[in-house]
Amino acid sequence: MEGKQLSLFPNFEYQSDKNYHKKAKLGRYEKIQYELNNNDNDPYKKFIEIEEKPLCKSDYKFVDLFCGAGGMTQGLVQAGFDPVVSVEENSIASATHRKNFPQCHHFCGDIKQFDSTEWLKKICSPEIHLVVGGPPCQGFSVAGKRNPDDPRNNLFREFVRVVSEIRPWYIVMENVPGIITMKKGAVKDEICQAFVDIGYSNISIAILESAAYGVPQIRPRTFFIANKFGKINPYPKPQLLPHQYKPIESAISDLPELTPIPEINHQWTRHSQEYMERLAQVPPGGSLYKTYADAFKRQYLGKPSMTIKENHGGTHIHPYLNRVISAREMARLQSFPDSFIFEGSMKKAMWQIGNAVPPRLAECIGYGLIPFLNKIADERKKEEFKN
Repeated sequence: MEGKQLSLFPNFEYQSDKNYHKKAKLGRYEKIQYELNNNDNDPYKKFIEIEEKPLCKSDYKFVDLFCGAGGMTQGLVQAGFDPVVSVEENSIASATHRKNFPQCHHFCGDIKQFDSTEWLKKICSPEIHLVVGGPPCQGFSVAGKRNPDDPRNNLFREFVRVVSEIRPWYIVMENVPGIITMKKGAVKDEICQAFVDIGYSNISIAILESAAYGVPQIRPRTFFIANKFGKINPYPKPQLLPHQYKPIESAISDLPELTPIPEINHQWTRHSQEYMERLAQVPPGGSLYKTYADAFKRQYLGKPSMTIKENHGGTHIHPYLNRVISAREMARLQSFPDSFIFEGSMKKAMWQIGNAVPPRLAECIGYGLIPFLNKIADERKKEEFKN
């Protein structure tokens, strides 16, 4: 039998208790982000004001590599792009992608076995305007052991290989901010050189804070953008200042607090009465465990969510309830719509959500790209007319 809900913080009174309310960390990578965005003298990188729902002058098709459940795909679809192919090794994540994007062609398996030329032939060889993806970042991440020699670090070369075969107009590669400083910048330089070698020589790098684009979560991500035409690499200008970031309750307050809804993945780990009493003692920003200090942390009320993830079978603790947040609450904090359903067990759903790119962030990147894709489309039409 599930334990009765207890709360150490009735009526949110803990917000005014300075002994309990540790200062939330916003902008872990602000220094690196500032240097990238202001001091790297990249003539191709441009931050632009984005327009919601800009008109696409063509049916812009994209391929999503290392797609996971489909956070990047969802965001680009919201922006008006057409998903053509997804590539994902994990069968459950691929099943989630297939469920939510049935119009897309799905390759479930090792990307090393993915022959993009053959796959595109099967679907009448459409022109691909964009290749996106996030190679596994376990070796790059600072949220654990950073291993510069982790073989997964070199999977970006498979991304580069597919790009060299497809030759899209633009590429967008996403990863954790830690990739910038890995091996004192050598990993970043290696990635850039790999793209230069295949003709995408104007590659740009920026760290974007998800919360600055309306995602109710602090989640900085690194984005490599390049194109094969030597044109500008657009990045969306931040839409919100830190004091305007959406708080956690803006995304999850309307979900039932104690009644699961399995149909939309609103499920969480069942806790015993004793465990709930232990959770009741965890203050905002504090963790239930000393060993896993980054896991089972209580979220802050009135602040954007801390970066969500699935750790050791659980997630962060709800800001005022004594349970971990649910899979659907995680999805809301990532900006997934409730219509996006995750396949597999609750734990697998949490894992997929925690690894995803926030769709809203990907949507904004798409909005930034569309005007530049439109210019290329117009130029091509003019050339065809001349000929």
